[in-house]
Amino acid sequence: MNNLDTQNPNNYIYKTKAIELDILGGLQLSKLESLRVTLSIEKLTKTKAVLNILRQSIDLYNDNQVEKLVRKCAERLEIGTSVIRKTLQELTKELENYRFLLTSKQAELQKPFSKTLTAKEEKEAIQFLQSNNLLEKTNELIGKSGVIGEVDNRILMYLIFTSRKTKNPLHCISLGSSGVGKTHLQSKVAELIPEEDKVEITVLSANAFYYFNRTELQHKLILIEDLDGAESVLYPLRELQSKKRITKTVVHKDRKGNTKTIHLTVEGPVSVAGCTTQESIYEDNSNRSFLLYIDESEEQDQKIMQYQRFLSAGKLNEQEQIEAKDILQNVQRVLKPIKVINPYAEYLELPQSVFKPRRTNSHYLQFIEAITFYKQQQRENQYHKETGEEYIETTIEDIQEANELIKDVLLHKSDLLNGACRYFFECLKAYLKKENQNLFTNVEIRRILRVNPSNQKRYMQQLQLANLVQKA
Repeated sequence: MNNLDTQNPNNYIYKTKAIELDILGGLQLSKLESLRVTLSIEKLTKTKAVLNILRQSIDLYNDNQVEKLVRKCAERLEIGTSVIRKTLQELTKELENYRFLLTSKQAELQKPFSKTLTAKEEKEAIQFLQSNNLLEKTNELIGKSGVIGEVDNRILMYLIFTSRKTKNPLHCISLGSSGVGKTHLQSKVAELIPEEDKVEITVLSANAFYYFNRTELQHKLILIEDLDGAESVLYPLRELQSKKRITKTVVHKDRKGNTKTIHLTVEGPVSVAGCTTQESIYEDNSNRSFLLYIDESEEQDQKIMQYQRFLSAGKLNEQEQIEAKDILQNVQRVLKPIKVINPYAEYLELPQSVFKPRRTNSHYLQFIEAITFYKQQQRENQYHKETGEEYIETTIEDIQEANELIKDVLLHKSDLLNGACRYFFECLKAYLKKENQNLFTNVEIRRILRVNPSNQKRYMQQLQLANLVQKA
């Protein structure tokens, strides 16, 4: 009975009554148009005498090579041509079937993981989305999942990440000094997004984005750990954010050697999140994003250190954290794409002091839509009279909640100072007010506020340019 033994992946064995064939090195799975193997062929006899073994590299789909091997086996191993020809045909069929099995398994492994919710999990997620004070309860769960403090930033970030499922996703950049927890906040909130819906990037080459499959990034969350390590891909990222697609034309040679141009297109939309300490360097990217300034207060320091102590002492309820993550991930999975219409949009206006009002106004309206989208289970589905398109409507409550959450973001957008300089200036004012003085030295402020000299010099230059301080 013929049998292909594949227990050793580097040496398959195929036996008949008369011949044993070893397939040395296994099979190549990359080129399915050929079946190139290295064969070791031995004639089986009842005697124990050492027999000749023929070794040959061959493409079993090449008829000329197969016929040459048949004649060589007949001459050197004294095997009938009909026997070896039939054996090679049977081996080819067996290898074809096994290679098809391997490629099917490989394709299955490469498929992105996608969890299917049970009926119970889906029901619990929908019930959660239907609950009153949804944003407040969501924020509480985010806290239970292990995000310490940052009460406004964490719910803002979660809603921005949720907007990836809409036609106009939002983006955010976390800003703050080194070591204050920018990456930690982003990664902890990102854990609440299903694995199949996000792409995490540390370093990427300049052209890497163009080689994703056409729809591989659609409605995905792209997480950049540090914008400093992804400078080469910031341009295609900006194009994905603005135009929702990127295209690159490259030269390609076909099998015949003919040169032609092909277009590599990657479709969006995507939601992009990143962290940096250098706001001004990434101005083009920050214009397209919500700027979330990390809380660097002493109170936040105490919260984080207390959490670290509890974690080290084993006094944290880890099961509660896991359950909170699971609920919020399942909530993300049951959200369905649906159009949002804001009937109050024409009555909403931004303060005139906001910088770049056109883009900021667009972000403001999109954020209101993101809140409505998140509350889809609390809205009645309506249908457009002419097109029949399904949609849900924004309520006044959605706008009020958006205004409360977005207030600080809009203030930062209309500030002459960047976030780090503003924080320094507010601390400086608080100190001077406490000491009842309006004169100070740089040495004195460095000692009191414990600020780096180079950073202080940069802040003081900005404050002098803005006429907020002057030399005396």
